[in-house]
Amino acid sequence: MDYGMIGKLEKAKRYAEERQRFHFNRFEVTFQGDNNDHNVSFDNGVFQCDCEFFITHKRCGHSMALEILLKDMIAVAAEA
Repeated sequence: MDYGMIGKLEKAKRYAEERQRFHFNRFEVTFQGDNNDHNVSFDNGVFQCDCEFFITHKRCGHSMALEILLKDMIAVAAEA
């Protein structure tokens, strides 16, 4: 590995530890639930999940787990 790449790797490790640098705007993940997989997406502060609970409550264990995991890295829109 060349010296330039070594420097970039060290910088990347430092960045990865500084969570405040990251702000997710949108993403989509497959969440492996206890019973089924669920598709969860996030777009400009709004979560969507294909589970039945989310449909009626606009939040679920899957979306809340991602909120916890990505704390300070996403801005969740205020509920209406």
